[in-house]
Amino acid sequence: MAFQPGQSGNPGGRPKASARVRDAARVHTEAALAVLVEIALEGESEAARVAAANSILDRGYGKATQPVDGDGDGGEIPVGLTVQFIRPTPLPDGD
Repeated sequence: MAFQPGQSGNPGGRPKASARVRDAARVHTEAALAVLVEIALEGESEAARVAAANSILDRGYGKATQPVDGDGDGGEIPVGLTVQFIRPTPLPDGD
């Protein structure tokens, strides 16, 4: 279903249940962080320790920005565009 310009796809706003679930999850923030710290320091595998450390850093400082073009200089991304105009073939008379 397409929405008309100016029409909201969710006129009632975010469902109230989402806020309740979010608030219930936030009650466990300190315990969850403690688990991440324990895994980062004493996890059995290096992958688990790295993942836990990254999660802690992401939550403490925000996720690091990632350059779109991959070169890391933050400059413009070169884009090429070719436009070709083609005349339509005339229809035969009588059609």
